[in-house]
Amino acid sequence: MRKWVWFNSLALVMFGVFLIFILLQSVFGWHVRNEELAQYGQAADSYWAYLGTGHFVEATFENWESEFLQMGAYVLLTAYLVQRGSPESKPIDQKDRAEDYPDKAHPGSPTLARRHGWQQVLYRNSLSIALLGLFVLSFMLHLLGGTAEYNEQQALESGAAPISAWTFLTTSDFWFQSMQNWQSEFLAVGALIVLSVVLRQHGSPQSKPVTASHAHTGE
Repeated sequence: MRKWVWFNSLALVMFGVFLIFILLQSVFGWHVRNEELAQYGQAADSYWAYLGTGHFVEATFENWESEFLQMGAYVLLTAYLVQRGSPESKPIDQKDRAEDYPDKAHPGSPTLARRHGWQQVLYRNSLSIALLGLFVLSFMLHLLGGTAEYNEQQALESGAAPISAWTFLTTSDFWFQSMQNWQSEFLAVGALIVLSVVLRQHGSPQSKPVTASHAHTGE
C-alpha cells in the first residue's frame, strides 16, 4: 500500500488539493449567493441546492474550460512547434519518434499502440482528443450554467424574461467570462516556456538539469 501511494503520490496530492479547493469554493460561493438573495428579499438556498445553481456551475466550468483548452492546445502545439532552450520543447532537430509507430512496438506496449489503421491513429492522438473533449464539455456546461445565472440575475433585478443558451452565447458577458480565463492560461504557459530557458528548479522534470546550458532544448 505504501508503495502504491508513493508511485501515485503526485496525482493523489493534485486531486486531493483539487477536492479541498473546490469544497472551499462551493462553501464560499454558497455564502456569496445567499447574501445576494437576501439583498433581494429571497429565501436562502441550502448548500446542496446551491450545487445545482447556475452560480456554482458557471463559476466552476468557466475555469475548467480554460484549463482544458490550454492543456489540449499545449499538447498539440508542442508536437509541431519548438522553443530553443526550453525543456518544455522537444529538441529542435527531433523529427517524429520511431517509438510513435506500431512497427516499433514491443510486448510491453499498450495494445492499441500495436494496432494499425484508425485505431492506431486514434490512440496516437488520444491525449489531445481527451483534453480538447473535456474542454468542449466544460464549455457547454459553462454556457448552460452561465445562462441560468444570467436569467436569474435579470429576473431578480428587473423581472426580464429569460433568454436561451444560444442567445447567451452571443452576449459580451459570456465571452468576457471566457477570455479573462483563456488569456491567463496561455500567459502562464508562455511564461513557463520562456523562463525555463534560463531558470532552473532542482529535481523537477519541468526544468533542465541545473548545469545544462541555456541553449539545451528538451528534457
